[in-house]
This record gives sequence, C-alpha cells and structure tokens, in this order.
Amino acid sequence: MFVQVIRGRVGDAAGVMAALERWEREVRPGAVGFLGSTGGVTVDGRFVALARFETAGAAEANAERPEQGAWWAETEGCFAGPVSFLDCTEVDVSRAGGSDAAGFVQVMAGHGDRDRLRELDASFEEQVGALRPDLLGSVRAWHDDEYTEAAYFTAESDARAAEAQDLPPGAAAMFAAWQVAMGPVTYYDLTSPRLIS
Repeated sequence: MFVQVIRGRVGDAAGVMAALERWEREVRPGAVGFLGSTGGVTVDGRFVALARFETAGAAEANAERPEQGAWWAETEGCFAGPVSFLDCTEVDVSRAGGSDAAGFVQVMAGHGDRDRLRELDASFEEQVGALRPDLLGSVRAWHDDEYTEAAYFTAESDARAAEAQDLPPGAAAMFAAWQVAMGPVTYYDLTSPRLIS
C-alpha cells in the first residue's frame, strides 16, 4: 500500500469538504488503484487527509490526470497557506485498518521509533479488542522517521470514555512505552471525517 498525506490550514472548511465530495463523485471513477481516503478539518481549521493507493505508480498516474489537476487547482483556493504532501511507501495497518464505520478519527503526526512501535503494535494487537472495543483499527504511514497515523473509533464519546479508564498494570506499562516510542505528537481530531473507500 502507498499513502499520500496532505496537510494544510484552511480558509474555507465547508469548501474543502464540498471539494472532497465532488472528488468522490466526479474524479474518483477514473482513479485506477485508489483504495480509499480519510480526511477532514479540525475545529481550529487544520486539514489532514490520508489517500491510500495500491502503489506509488497508481498515485502518480492519478496526479497526472487532467481532471485531477483541474480539481486540485480549484480546491487549493480553499486553503489559507501552503499545503504539504508526504509520499509514504511504508504503511502499518492494525486491526481492520481504515474503517468507514468510524464516527471519529484521530490523526497523530510526529517522529517516532519505527522498530519499537512495530514491536509494541504486535503485542498490543493481542489485547486491543478487550481493552479498546471503541478502536476499530488504524493506519500508520511513514515518511523517513516521520509518521502520520489515523486511528478509527466508533464515536468520539466512546474514545474519550475509554481514555479516562484505568488500564490493567501490564497494559498501562505497554501504553507508556508506546507513548515514548511515538515521541511528541501533533493531534488532528476529525469529529466529522470524510471517509471514502
């Protein structure tokens, strides 16, 4: 899997969300190798999206399509500054990965210890169903040592309630180790995510 991460500050949040709907309706049908996307705008006006493709070549071919270029030229006007694009060829998927059933998506971005995170993910995978039934799955995309991870939850209220609970000692120690491996994190809370698959 290949993931392109798009981030920027928006000047017109409604316009960006309408553009995503228009892309799905008008541009997506010709996007060969497109697997899905997760995107949205935070309450403080930050946009983030993870577009998933079968391969980097499929993403590049889509970017070169005239209709994609026209769509982006129009959509770019909704942003209040520069937009960054990160091409990620290494992707880690947990549980079901991205889920269109999610009512809330929390995106985390930072610089982390890739090997340690993968080790902890493997251990956590065995326990996550019982500990966090609110967590449907996640997708973590890597660009060098920089990651962008989307975690998919049943609802924001479910996620907040689960976060407030005390974990069993072993799970608490694992979670603390996971936080260290993640490093300082920037959060993007998408309360109205646009999910396309």
